Amino acid sequence: MSALVLREDRDGLCTLTLNRPEKMNALTVQMFLELHEHVAALERQTEHIGAVLLRGAGRCFSAGNDLHDLAAGQPLPMPHLQARTIDRLARLPQPVISAVHAHCYTGALELALAGDIIVASASARFADTHAKWALTPLWGMSQRLPRRVGLARAKEMMLLGRAYAGAQAAEMGLANFCFADAEFDARVEALARELLAGSWFSHRANKRLLLETDGLSLEAGLAHEVFRNAGKGPDMQERIAAFGKK
Repeated sequence: MSALVLREDRDGLCTLTLNRPEKMNALTVQMFLELHEHVAALERQTEHIGAVLLRGAGRCFSAGNDLHDLAAGQPLPMPHLQARTIDRLARLPQPVISAVHAHCYTGALELALAGDIIVASASARFADTHAKWALTPLWGMSQRLPRRVGLARAKEMMLLGRAYAGAQAAEMGLANFCFADAEFDARVEALARELLAGSWFSHRANKRLLLETDGLSLEAGLAHEVFRNAGKGPDMQERIAAFGKK
């Protein structure tokens, strides 16, 4: 049986690809098990992996939770596997880019929200359809979506269940960028390389600062930044010297 989540490493970029294209990458327990294993490995690989790109194979990012899998009631190998996996992905030391083309519905949206940067194709369609199936979110939607787009817009998405195109997602702040379909792969690759050109040390330190201070008061956040700062990176002198030679 082929892997349901593929991993490819190239020049510091790890690409994780949801690999059920014949089922529109509908999410199953087994897919989350494989994704969890990849994420656990990436936590220990900060020296040679500087960023992670999450995407879907075939026609779309993911149509969401596999309803047949859900109806079958397959027991989880660990409590809250999906929520734990998504949270662990969101908390990876490395920056995570979610590259969304075509469908990104409900559980898939909860997964995409683990990305530090979300990139949409023009044909992307984002939606939360929990209410359509008499479900409530368990994988982080109620917390990550309002932090991303604001409470009013999150209520709109969760209550109405409407689909939003890539340009709309970028306009509301759900996606950072929206790229034309024909240019999507090339633009995502260029964005990942632009990110990797920065200091991996700084990326990890900045991400950690933002995670650790989320929800703190301004005063507490400033104190955290000053007194719990990671300091200078090992590549600082090299980067300054290279700049001086330009």
